[in-house]
Amino acid sequence: MSNSSSISHFLLLALADTRQLQLLHFCLLLGISLAALLANGLIISAVACGHHLHTPMFFFLLNLALSDLGSICTTVPKAMHNSLWHTTTISYKGCAAQLFLFAFFISAEVSLLTIMSYDRYVSICKPLHYGTLLGSRACAHMAAAAWASAFLHALLHTANTFSLPLCHGNALGQFFCEIPHILKLLCSKFYLREVGFLAVSACLAFGCFVFIVFSYVQIFRAVLSIPSEQGRHKAFSTCLPHLAVVSLFLSTIMFAHLKPPSMSSPSLDVALSVLYSVMAPALNPLIYSLRNQELKAAVRSLMNGRFQKH
Repeated sequence: MSNSSSISHFLLLALADTRQLQLLHFCLLLGISLAALLANGLIISAVACGHHLHTPMFFFLLNLALSDLGSICTTVPKAMHNSLWHTTTISYKGCAAQLFLFAFFISAEVSLLTIMSYDRYVSICKPLHYGTLLGSRACAHMAAAAWASAFLHALLHTANTFSLPLCHGNALGQFFCEIPHILKLLCSKFYLREVGFLAVSACLAFGCFVFIVFSYVQIFRAVLSIPSEQGRHKAFSTCLPHLAVVSLFLSTIMFAHLKPPSMSSPSLDVALSVLYSVMAPALNPLIYSLRNQELKAAVRSLMNGRFQKH
């Protein structure tokens, strides 16, 4: 038996057992994180500097890139450090900080993806009202609400989780600090308190999911009614990247936390967490830039050191 007051550090799950595989994981994480930093950094710079990209869609994409950068910078550096130095420890305060930041950026990502589905819905289903419903002030308010609610959500969960006593040691079955794995260490009589918080969060996340699905049902109905094939193609090209990002992120995070216990295993849990915490932030810029000619042109201009004034 131990309690949180006597715990000075947590033990994270090692990504590999042998030294060679640890170094391989370090190199892979380094490559993925550098690619994510470069890609998201290019999108942020391109949208910020390209005046013709100062539209609601690209404004929210810039915010999404910021949340992706924050997410990958929260989990990957410590995992790389542990792989390189053959250790699995993280300090108690470091774990609390990592849990808070990861919950903050993941919550912001869910909110921003929901707002972006609303942006696509208004753009395609209510184009005449687009300027009114998604003016610059409305966009700023929605983005601010997304970040503020994410901060409050992360703060409440972190404060509640780390105020509860731990009775089951300090070994986490994850390569970074995440709420479900810390829950397993809580004393049983306090377990339901944090589970209640998580249930509320899950309901809010499910509400966002339902809103996204409803938006895309309306979007596809509107797109299929467009008479010209070129018009349908243009509408689909602005929606498919967002739909792909939503599918990759939500499907992996929902399966990771809702799968039956019989399917759970350390290797599967790590693989799924890598998908939503590392691969998704790295792939999002690629997914968005593949079908968006304006964004690709802006990134090329940025890399060539010149921006055309529009």
